[in-house]
Amino acid sequence: MRGLAAVCRANRPAAFELSVENMLLQFLFVLVAILVGARMGGIGLGVMGGIGLSILVFIFGLEPTSPPVDVMLMIVAVIAAAGCMQAAGGLDLMVRQAERLLRKHPSRITLLSPLVTYLFTFVAGTGHVAYSVLPVIAEVARETKIRPERPLSIAVIASQQAITASPISAAVVALLSLLADYQITLLDILIICIPSTLVGVVLGALYSLKVGKELESDPEYLRRLEAGEFTTSTSSVQTASHSWKAAVSVGIFILATVLIVLFGSVDSIRKCGDTMLNMPVVIEILMLSAAALILLITRTDGIKAAQGSVFTAGMQAVVAIFGIAWMGDTFLHGNMAQLRESIEGVVTAMPWLFGIALFVMSILLYSQAATVRALMPLGIGLGISPWLLIAMLPAVNGYFFIPNYPTVVAAINFDRTGTTRIGKYVLNHSFMVPGLIATIAAVVTGLLLVQLLGVMH
Repeated sequence: MRGLAAVCRANRPAAFELSVENMLLQFLFVLVAILVGARMGGIGLGVMGGIGLSILVFIFGLEPTSPPVDVMLMIVAVIAAAGCMQAAGGLDLMVRQAERLLRKHPSRITLLSPLVTYLFTFVAGTGHVAYSVLPVIAEVARETKIRPERPLSIAVIASQQAITASPISAAVVALLSLLADYQITLLDILIICIPSTLVGVVLGALYSLKVGKELESDPEYLRRLEAGEFTTSTSSVQTASHSWKAAVSVGIFILATVLIVLFGSVDSIRKCGDTMLNMPVVIEILMLSAAALILLITRTDGIKAAQGSVFTAGMQAVVAIFGIAWMGDTFLHGNMAQLRESIEGVVTAMPWLFGIALFVMSILLYSQAATVRALMPLGIGLGISPWLLIAMLPAVNGYFFIPNYPTVVAAINFDRTGTTRIGKYVLNHSFMVPGLIATIAAVVTGLLLVQLLGVMH
């Protein structure tokens, strides 16, 4: 492929020499590939990245970089373990415990539900686990005569924020791999991102407490109730059989997560002879081992694990990162000199502008991990402090902005009262303000923590 790229470069016309105009034209093709891929859904984003990469390599003559193999393998290992936990009933067990908590304190559901979805995502490393608890939140809120929009909107946002704080999420491990040369550990990222995202979620929840009219005064709810569009009966999560298997699977998964944090925080225990194991290898080993132990001990069918929603969603993320990150890396590597000359001064003087760029890119990519792999190398190349990049990591949670992400759509559908909705002007939807509050607060808190800890260099 490199030889073909060299031929392309040798034979291209002089007008194709690197320039700002040429770079902008390349960026246009990259943007079109992203937009078309996002509309396709599923693996569409990833495969359209391949089209964009083809144009960059075979038309513009850029040399393709190496695909993000380590990041993809880490995600595969994590979703394999999470998929096995789901197949063993571990996810159902977590949902039952969440339901008990919410039904025990129904009047506090707007404050508790985002903490529940945050914890779910933090443990599992993917926001798709929130699907299981969203209907519980909707029903408990309705039964308590609390406007379901309030807990549902911030619960969805919390599940997204937790992705940038989970030690096993694709976004965090991708950033960790990119910052390996700066001696940044997993604990360094967690120390900044866990408190900052929690502050953002809590502030978003406090705002949500008074959103909209009370349920019994909402005209849409009253219309649906009068029309008999839903019953007022209570719901509950069915008790799964073989609960010991579910408990064991959750225990093994959590143990693997704790070990990852431990290995990522203490360099000495990663020594293997005279070499130091890097974190991607550690994560891959521990998560594959956890998946194997879950299957062996609980005697869960491995085929069932591969058919679950967690595994399916995770593999879509792998394909997305494969195509988009590879295309993004190739574009940035081929145009880094021009980018530095054009925007380095502005970004260095006002690094928070890079946070805005992360937010906008996440809106387009619908993936925190893909955004990290696509844009964080630019931040590194521009000389932005790695600690500032960590603080700005929550900015990649922007895909609530356009209300068509699966968890957003699911929350709207689960709210049978009609209070959680998309407004007349599309962008005035239930998730907009809580999402902006949580994201901005998380980034600001992260920047303050970096300053307070005195670690920036």
